[in-house]
Amino acid sequence: MSTAPQTGLPRTSRPPSLVLAMLLLVYTFNFLDRQILGILVQPIKADLGLTDTQLGALGGIAFALLYSTLAIPLALIADRTSRSWVITISLTVWSGFTALCGIATNFWQLFAFRLGVGVGEAGGVAPSYALIADYFPPEKRARALAIYSLGIPIGLASGTLLGAYIANHVDWRAAFLIVGLAGIILAPIFRLIVKDPVRPVAPKGQAPISAVFGVLAKKPSFWLMAFAASMSSMAGYGLAFWVPSVLIRSYGFDLATTSYFFGSLLLIGGVAGVFLGGVLADRMGKTDRGFYARLPALAWLITAPLFIAGFMSPSPAVAWAFLLIPNALNILWLGPLVTAVQHLVPPHMRATASASFLFINNLIGLGLGSLAMGKLSDIMTPQFGNDALRYSAIAVVCLYFVAALLGFLAAKPLRRDWVDEPAA
Repeated sequence: MSTAPQTGLPRTSRPPSLVLAMLLLVYTFNFLDRQILGILVQPIKADLGLTDTQLGALGGIAFALLYSTLAIPLALIADRTSRSWVITISLTVWSGFTALCGIATNFWQLFAFRLGVGVGEAGGVAPSYALIADYFPPEKRARALAIYSLGIPIGLASGTLLGAYIANHVDWRAAFLIVGLAGIILAPIFRLIVKDPVRPVAPKGQAPISAVFGVLAKKPSFWLMAFAASMSSMAGYGLAFWVPSVLIRSYGFDLATTSYFFGSLLLIGGVAGVFLGGVLADRMGKTDRGFYARLPALAWLITAPLFIAGFMSPSPAVAWAFLLIPNALNILWLGPLVTAVQHLVPPHMRATASASFLFINNLIGLGLGSLAMGKLSDIMTPQFGNDALRYSAIAVVCLYFVAALLGFLAAKPLRRDWVDEPAA
């Protein structure tokens, strides 16, 4: 089949909706495997005798170190070979290391296995972004990327609920083993269904990685959006990892109550926020490309004070009400900013450009978010006791104000840096 001439899309061998559904399922496993550690912090801490700083390192730098650095070369391989094959192999690797986390007996073993999870997941996201850009025309792309990004709240909520359920009925080790094996089973099914479309030949052959960097480095909007997303992710990843422990320590919740409370926030708020961001970006971005950066900035500006109000609330019910809206707004940026990055380069550079954006975002946001909160908690524990983690969360959410400022600054240069879709 051939695409409409005005889209510039390559010929496809699979229905776009089916491809998107499978990518969403894999992305859900991506974040399920990340988040399951967060809900299991307390039983792991009790079993292995770890500090909050060590646990924060497991949730952040252990995962992000190789995840960030390997994303770019794996994306380059995906651009040059098969994006679907790179995703399939990556899913198998990260699921295998997730299962191995269930046999760890000390901090360094768990650290090594989390490094392995990061190695696998490094090859999953950027090629998926590029596949979506291949299958969907520009006017539908932000919405498609937002639907794909629903894997984040669904995966985070699933990891929270499933991890707590398995830990309560068996133990924390079984939780890692079960979700890891499920991902390994999914990998060959994904490969059978998802195929790369026939892509247009790149001008003068395949672009070297230096050429992609050269294009991005000259565009101020890229740097402003990347660091804005990094500030948001530093707060967001820190909260995703540590909020279950805040609920247990400050509100006296058990593991099951924590999973219902936090899982519902992630699922309801996250799904609404991600989808809304994609819909609004597609609608408003047609007339003003700067809206792709300005929309997330507005969301971040509202997010910080609502998070602070929620964490300061003495009542769990009131806290839930305050926390629902920022759990939607803090993740709204995914569809708009990811779409904007896709349009900073020609189509044959998309996966590598996405990986460059993710490298900055994940190395700072994912690498430092949970570690910073854990370190702050250890520092403040002598003064605040069980509430130390709550106050460290309040400190971290102030990063959303920085993200908002950078987002507003990115709007104007984004209009100039935008690369329109080429004709077929």
